[in-house]
Amino acid sequence: MATNEYEVDGLKMMEELTINAHQVQEQVLGEILKRNAETEYLKGFLNGQSGKQLFKNNVPVVTYEDIKPYVDRIANGEPSDILLAEPVIEFHRSSGTSGGQPKLIPATVELSKKMAVFHTLSASVLNKHFGDLNRAGKSMELMFVKPEIETPSGLKARSVTTSLFKDNGFRNILPMLYTSPIETILCLDINQSMYCQLLVGLIQRDEVVRIGSIFASTLLRAINFIEDHWKELCSNIKTGYLSDRITDSGCKNALSLIMKPDPELADSIENICGCRSWEGIIRKLWPKAKYIGAVTTGVMRQYTTALDFYSGGLPLVSSFYGCSEAICGINLEPLDKPADVSYTILPNMAYFEFLPVKKHRVSMTQEVQFNGVSEQESIEMNSNNEDIEPVDLVNVKLGQFYELVVTTFTGLYRYRVRDILMVTGFHNNTPQFRFVERENVILSVDADKTSEADLLKAVTEAKTLLEPLGFILTAYTSYGDMSSTPGHYVLFWELKVKEDNDNKELDPKMMAECCSRMEESLNYTYKIYRQQNAIAPLEIRVVKQGTFDALMDYYVSQGASMNQYKAPSCIKSKEALKILDSRVIGKFFSLKTPL
Repeated sequence: MATNEYEVDGLKMMEELTINAHQVQEQVLGEILKRNAETEYLKGFLNGQSGKQLFKNNVPVVTYEDIKPYVDRIANGEPSDILLAEPVIEFHRSSGTSGGQPKLIPATVELSKKMAVFHTLSASVLNKHFGDLNRAGKSMELMFVKPEIETPSGLKARSVTTSLFKDNGFRNILPMLYTSPIETILCLDINQSMYCQLLVGLIQRDEVVRIGSIFASTLLRAINFIEDHWKELCSNIKTGYLSDRITDSGCKNALSLIMKPDPELADSIENICGCRSWEGIIRKLWPKAKYIGAVTTGVMRQYTTALDFYSGGLPLVSSFYGCSEAICGINLEPLDKPADVSYTILPNMAYFEFLPVKKHRVSMTQEVQFNGVSEQESIEMNSNNEDIEPVDLVNVKLGQFYELVVTTFTGLYRYRVRDILMVTGFHNNTPQFRFVERENVILSVDADKTSEADLLKAVTEAKTLLEPLGFILTAYTSYGDMSSTPGHYVLFWELKVKEDNDNKELDPKMMAECCSRMEESLNYTYKIYRQQNAIAPLEIRVVKQGTFDALMDYYVSQGASMNQYKAPSCIKSKEALKILDSRVIGKFFSLKTPL
């Protein structure tokens, strides 16, 4: 496959960074401390000095609650140099759906420079495996914005993606690289934005070489949206007129420049969507697409079975690992299956440290192999990390679990990201990690502790019973029901029936067996408490199709960004629970006590 200068430069930079990871990390920390040693925050620990050992000895490992008073002061109009020397130009607002309230993270010009370097590195890796798709066609990337708020200081607070999409540089490249006009992206009505972006993506279907969104859940919602509206979309394409449902003036003006009557295209799409089975529908609608790009690791793995069904064999590529606090890593093997994906940390993006995570053994029957690393431990969170010393990037150990801690150019010093990672290997001198779970997502009804990863593993085991019967699990979540004694785990499952499945009724015995299979897959502590009747039998509540779209709508209405939305693994909100319970169409319980 031919390479270009842009790709070679990116790959060369990646090699240099990963070979010299220790030196790069030392330089990054030195630069951060030199710039910010005189800030009010760091001066209290370092007395204006910038030595690494002094930093390690004196600066505490913190959470967002520890720095929130400083962030709030900047948001209320105080100078940003109480926390960082470089001026804050805006705040990036986290989604709040990973467990907790949205956070405000300071953003600076330096961050924009880091983003540009990251895009160079990421694009070079993708170009190596798929060729320069920017020259071959366009990407149908589903992109959405959230309303921004203005803080008392006059600085805006908005999601990372909203900031990106409103950037003039992005607007300049948009028409060349993406199918969606900027007006459809900036439309605040999610349904109108989705409709128009899918419509122009279908109109330009022969130019589309990549399908994408930030998270896999958004792509699955888009397919469900097409399934509900394909006749209307085809009617618009056939007549050249936009539906009356679209009232946003920006969308209407943008689409008027693109749409013209095309009965032949409409007929082709109608024939595809009118088939009994939608298996492979993505590849059928966009035949030139080379891959599907979206985060499919962590909690997003629950959507991969459904996406595999719809994809027609297109690779699911999870190309990067990042968060509102920092850009962290790149997937150097984008063709790996979602379950096998590891991210190589980028040592120039921040100063990375890792808190070792305590583990306890589980039964050998629960062992999972990952890239040759045996994962035989159930993770126990660092609720109190005072006696645990963080480990530098180059000193992590293969097969070990860690919680990510970052020191950034934007005022975060030894900040706990709350992500749990496992070391799976090394690229040159730089470690590679698998994202395991969010640290603070725990399901518990007694002394049991079930993590996000534990839950995903149990669900993955149980759903295999239904797949041969023609049912696909498209989404799930959970909560600990304490309304009766003893409490019990409740799982909400949304199932899709394959169109070629003649028996569309759920077998109660099989669903009870799914409950039992889940319990058998959970950790030793859970099973002991079940055997002692300290925990009641696990329950699966099947909800009607579209329920998890309604759940997403609720969280978006509460301020979450569509691009950043992650369905919570465990429900804490009473309102969210009401949405789920109001759509239950079947309840099933485990009939066995797990051994």
